[in-house]
Amino acid sequence: MKSVSRFFAILGPGVLVAATGVGAGDLATGAFTGSQLGLTILWAVVIGAVFKFALNEGLARWQLATGTTILEGCSQHFGIVFLWSFLAYLILWTFFVAAALMSASGVVLHAICPVFQTAFHDKILWGIVQSLVAVTLVFLGGYRLFERVMAVCIAIMFFIVVTTAVLIKPDLSEVFSGLFIPRIPQLDGAGLDWSVALLGGIGGTLTIVCYGYWIREENRTSLEQLNLCRLDLATGYIMTALFGIAMVIIGSQTDLEKGSSSQIILLLAEQLKTTFGEQGHIAFWLFLLGAWGAVFSSLLGVWQSIPYLFTDVFESLVAHYKKQTPRQITTSSTPYRCYLVGMATVPMVALWYDFKTLQKIYSICGALIIPMLAMVLLILGSQQKRIGQSARNPFWSTAILSLALLFFLYAGFLTIQKQLN
Repeated sequence: MKSVSRFFAILGPGVLVAATGVGAGDLATGAFTGSQLGLTILWAVVIGAVFKFALNEGLARWQLATGTTILEGCSQHFGIVFLWSFLAYLILWTFFVAAALMSASGVVLHAICPVFQTAFHDKILWGIVQSLVAVTLVFLGGYRLFERVMAVCIAIMFFIVVTTAVLIKPDLSEVFSGLFIPRIPQLDGAGLDWSVALLGGIGGTLTIVCYGYWIREENRTSLEQLNLCRLDLATGYIMTALFGIAMVIIGSQTDLEKGSSSQIILLLAEQLKTTFGEQGHIAFWLFLLGAWGAVFSSLLGVWQSIPYLFTDVFESLVAHYKKQTPRQITTSSTPYRCYLVGMATVPMVALWYDFKTLQKIYSICGALIIPMLAMVLLILGSQQKRIGQSARNPFWSTAILSLALLFFLYAGFLTIQKQLN
């Protein structure tokens, strides 16, 4: 247990933000893109991880240099309108992501441990059960119990998925070619769309912002600890990249049709059973266990981290109107616990219904969060008066953040265009 605690003290926050960002959608995106485009698209996984490393590094550098979270910085720089706008976005994001995570975790657990005859009813049962389990874990143990449970989920997810990819025995020359020679295969004009989806789809969106709260939990408050943050972020995103590469390799060996994330995961498990022949039954169950580790770790990570964001905005709004300093953000505060309970229960209603129109609105909003974060970091990170000369964006950070901004703006445009058509 001491070794686990020491590991998380050094590398924990970076591994947590990576594990939280990898869920059912990431499994499905990696597998389906690999099925459609093959191993030639592996380079996109690596570049996507580099982009998100730069985003999180900029966020950590801002917080360590100023002593304020990125939301507090935005509040000070962009004013009260930003806080109200972000709060509206956060509530919308929370509802649909929470519902999607409950649904995906329910379907995967239905395949492992069915109670009812249909996936629909098990999705509801297991989705609700896992949501309540996640709430209980956060309530009982706060951040420390959360990181220990996540350690188990991460180990299951990473080991099984990567091992499965290795056992498939892909052509190593194709793997290295796909990693180091960027190409976009032509797929009836959809090759670019799927490349963009893979590049931006693995590693989380809004959960990236939660890294700042996790480093506070580890008592990282000085700019002298920036290199430690860079180390744990590099570790986390190397794991993310390896996971994404493994999913593309697994997908490249199967014939998948487009469908929901949970459907693709189950279909993938079935096809792996055929691929591995006599050992197919073992491969089927192990892959489902790894998929469950990915989905539940994402659900638990979102349940634990997103209430930080609400508490941050809530305290900033209260401080603005009462003309006082915001109170400290903790997992035991009333705003944190109220939002945790709300996000774990209210979205349960979506398990019975199909909110296609509102999901279009969410998809459009979701497509904007990463370019907005890149733009904020470029603006705030370049201001010497706010962040200090020694902590200003270095050239490499400015270059990567600028490329990330351009890419995610384009990805957002494709998403919005698809939703409006």
